[in-house]
Amino acid sequence: MTSSEAQIEDDEPAKVPAKHGRPAWLKLIGPLVPYLPKRLYARSLIIVIAPMLLLQSVIAFVFMERHWQTVTFRLSAAVTRDIAAIIDLIETYPDDDGYGEIVRIAQERLELNIDVLPPDPLPAPSPKPFFSILDQALSSEIVKQIDRPFWIDTVGNSNIVEIRVQLDGKVLRVFARRGQAYASNTHIFLLWMVGTSLVLLAIAIAFLRNQIRPILQLAEAAESFGKGRPMPENFEPRGAEEVRMAGNAFVQMRQRIERQIEQRTTMLTGISHDLRTVLTRFRLQLALLGSKIDTAALNQDVDDMQSMLEGYLAFARGEAEEDTGVFDLADFFDKTREDAELHKRKLKTRLKGSPEVHVRPGAFRRLLTNLISNAFRHGKQVTISAVHGDGRLVVSVDDDGPGIPPEKREEVFKPFVRLDEARNQDASGTGLGLAIARDIARSHGGDITFEDSPMGGARVVVSVPA
Repeated sequence: MTSSEAQIEDDEPAKVPAKHGRPAWLKLIGPLVPYLPKRLYARSLIIVIAPMLLLQSVIAFVFMERHWQTVTFRLSAAVTRDIAAIIDLIETYPDDDGYGEIVRIAQERLELNIDVLPPDPLPAPSPKPFFSILDQALSSEIVKQIDRPFWIDTVGNSNIVEIRVQLDGKVLRVFARRGQAYASNTHIFLLWMVGTSLVLLAIAIAFLRNQIRPILQLAEAAESFGKGRPMPENFEPRGAEEVRMAGNAFVQMRQRIERQIEQRTTMLTGISHDLRTVLTRFRLQLALLGSKIDTAALNQDVDDMQSMLEGYLAFARGEAEEDTGVFDLADFFDKTREDAELHKRKLKTRLKGSPEVHVRPGAFRRLLTNLISNAFRHGKQVTISAVHGDGRLVVSVDDDGPGIPPEKREEVFKPFVRLDEARNQDASGTGLGLAIARDIARSHGGDITFEDSPMGGARVVVSVPA
C-alpha cells in the first residue's frame, strides 16, 4: 500500500456500528446544534441560566396551579356563600321598604354593597377574558351554591366585581372588592422571583467572567507560543485549581520545549566543532602518508569519532518513548560493585525501602550509569544511597573527588560543558552525560541537583516519582 493510499484511508470517517448510535436526547437537539453558541463563556451562561429558568418555570406553574388557584377558589366560594346567605334573607324576610336592614348587614358585616333591582332581564354575557381564574372560580361557585341565572363582570372596574343574580320578581346586584374573591398579591411573588433571579444572574455573570478570563489568557499564551512569539508579560496561572494546574503544566511544557530546542542547538554547534577537530587530525595524518603512517593515531581518531557519535545519538534518544517497567535497584547495585572492582574504586551502597521502582528501566539505568561513571572518574571512594518510599525515589551519589564549585553546578548540565579547560575526549568524554541524565530525570517528573558531599567531593541527588 502506498503512502497516498494510506492517507486516503486515514482521512475517511470511521464507521460507527449501529448498536452504538447517538443518544436519543442528542438526536432531539441535533437540529439546534448549529445555532448553539460556540464560545465557552456563552455556553457557561446557558448552563447557569437554563436550570434557573426551568426551576422558576416549575415553581411559577406550581404556585399558579396550586396556591393561586386554590386560594382564589376558596375566596370566591366565601363570597358566593355570603351572597347565598343574602339571597336566603331576602327570600325569607320580604320587605317592601327596599330591604334596608339586609343592605346594612351586607355592607357592615360582609363588606358587600347590594341593591335589589326591578326584574329587568340580565345584561348580555360580556366577553370572557383570555386568562381569568376569578371569572372561572366565581361562575363555578355560583352555579354550585346558588344555581340561579346570573351575570358577572370581572373585566370592568379592576377593583370591583359586579354580580347580578335573577330572583323571583327581582334582581340582586352585588358589588364586591376584587381582593375578597381573588388572590391579588401574586404579582409580589412574581416580582420577587424575577428580581432575585436578576441579582443572582448578575453575580453569576461576574463570577463566570473571572473564571473564563484565565482560560482565555492561557489560550492566548498557547497561541503565541505556537506562532513563535514570546509569552505575554502579564500571563500567570490563576483562576480555579484546575485552570491553575493547566496553566502551570503549559508553563512547564514551554520551558521544557525551549530547553530542548536550546540543547539541540548547542548539540549541533558542539558536533560541528568536535567533528571539525577530528577531521583536522585526519588531514594531518593523510598529509604524512608520503612519509609515515601512524595507524594507531588514525584508529584512535576513528574511535574518538565513534564515541562522539554514540554520545550524540544517546543524547538525541534521551526523550525517546519507552514503556514503564520495574527497575531493580538491588540488582543494579550488585552490577555496580563489579564495575567498581574493575575500576579499582571503593564503593558503598545503602538501600532503604523496596528495591523495585516503576520507571523506564533503560533510560533510568543510563541516568544512574552516567552519574556513577562521573563519580568513578573523579573520585576514589564512592557512596550510593537510595531511599524509596511515599511514592518517591531519592538517590544520592557521593565521591571524594575535587567537587564542583557552587556557581557551576547548573552550568555543568548544559551539553558539551566540561570543567576542564581542554576538550580532551579521552579524559572527559563528549560532555553530554549530565545533560542526558537531567533530561531523563525530568522526563520522569523529577530532577537532578548537585550539593556538597560529606566525603569532601560532590554529591549528586536524583529525585523522581516511583
